[in-house]
Amino acid sequence: MKNKERSDKRKKIEQEEEEPFNWKKELISWLQILVIAALAAFILDTFIIANSRIPSGSMETTIMTGDRVIGSRLSYTFGEPERGDIAIFVFGYSCRGCGVEYQKTPENVCPACGRSDKRNKTIYYVKRVIGVPGDVVDIHDGCVYLNGSETPEAEPYLAEEMITPQPLHYEVPEGHYLMLGDNRNYSADARFWRYTYISKDQMVAKVLFRYFPKISLLK
Repeated sequence: MKNKERSDKRKKIEQEEEEPFNWKKELISWLQILVIAALAAFILDTFIIANSRIPSGSMETTIMTGDRVIGSRLSYTFGEPERGDIAIFVFGYSCRGCGVEYQKTPENVCPACGRSDKRNKTIYYVKRVIGVPGDVVDIHDGCVYLNGSETPEAEPYLAEEMITPQPLHYEVPEGHYLMLGDNRNYSADARFWRYTYISKDQMVAKVLFRYFPKISLLK
């Protein structure tokens, strides 16, 4: 019985070896692998992680110009942004019609030509959450003060002491966030935007770590 089984197995192997190479079958197999890989990458990039390159020095020295970072989309899908988070968010769009770059407007269209945001290229920013919904934020004498406190916020991540030519006062609306850069004196952030606050639906991901040029956790 065992000899017969061995003989049958040997014949099967010989038949498989004698079969001509099937290009169509091989091509279909590779296409299946590529489709599965593309689908997995799409799901990962759309629902789980966000990958961003830092184009400017507004977050130095926490994140340097040219660094690449990874953020967790799930952090803001199942939770709320927290004060102190480094976040990737939608700042605005580059219009594919007239070429204008603009901050996201309440009308969701290019302010120059009226082209819908959905048809334009998204511009992402990376900044730190300083104020959360309901916060009262005052900035003066080089420091940030929260909710009427006379004690300034500890901000060990700042590149240098913040220059404050005049006192600033913010009352963060519900569902919105106040975003500032760590390189405070060289950051185009909420202090200079037309629309001061970033809404929850603009928040994309919480930055977790840098992976280029070196791997390190960020906080």
